[in-house]
Amino acid sequence: MAGMLYLVPTPIGNLGDISVRCRETLEQADFIAAEDTRVTLKLLNYLGIKKSLVSYFEHNKAAKGEKIVERILAGETCALVSDAGSPAISDPGEELVKQCAEAGITVCAIPGPCAAITALSISGQSTGRFCFEGFLSTAKKSRREHLESLIGETRTMIFYEAPHKLTNTLEDMAAVFGADRPLSLCRELTKLHEEVVRTTLGEALEKYTENAPKGEFVLIVAGAPAIEKEVATTADAAARVQQLMEQGLSRKDAIKQTAKELDLPKNVVYDAALRE
Repeated sequence: MAGMLYLVPTPIGNLGDISVRCRETLEQADFIAAEDTRVTLKLLNYLGIKKSLVSYFEHNKAAKGEKIVERILAGETCALVSDAGSPAISDPGEELVKQCAEAGITVCAIPGPCAAITALSISGQSTGRFCFEGFLSTAKKSRREHLESLIGETRTMIFYEAPHKLTNTLEDMAAVFGADRPLSLCRELTKLHEEVVRTTLGEALEKYTENAPKGEFVLIVAGAPAIEKEVATTADAAARVQQLMEQGLSRKDAIKQTAKELDLPKNVVYDAALRE
């Protein structure tokens, strides 16, 4: 009988955020697959848990993933953890989940800490609609192409960034989105010195150029302002029908084309044309 894969989220800064269910899952698993076994060992020592650990990270995920799947198919239960937060989100665990899904293995995700959602909730930005963009490329060309693909994005955007790359990222964001675009920078989340800086891309670039950034950042960038679509009036519809008829279209075809062009119901265009 095949085992299972559990995705176990770990604290993003405060060890007190580990849940009872996460702790029980780690205790009951046959083995734990960890992004960095040294980091996970510290957590296990805090929890008083002794468990077999295997490393699973970006550069060994292909080979190790196959072995983990084999062990699960043989009946063992694996708990997957990352260094912090939810596994498989901007994390190599994504590939292990795919491998398990292809092998017909049940995958169970336990809710818990996630830096993206934690930052979004305290950012002061719109939370109704948002998109997660994760880490940007370290290569300037790829980073700019990624950002340029988001120029028209109206949803709030969430990015992860390391301190040594922050000013380069802010510089590119200001160039692509505009220096006045609202931004919330969240760092040291759930820790003693948690900080949220609500500002603009231009002001943030100035601030962190003068003061070296410290800690891992979550950037919450406001989406582009929605472009208001002009609503055509019945007078516009009547005028367009008349124009098309003068160009040789029948009344029926002119009404049909006008309705399509102006995004109006055909009966509304028909009534407008008759009144005219």
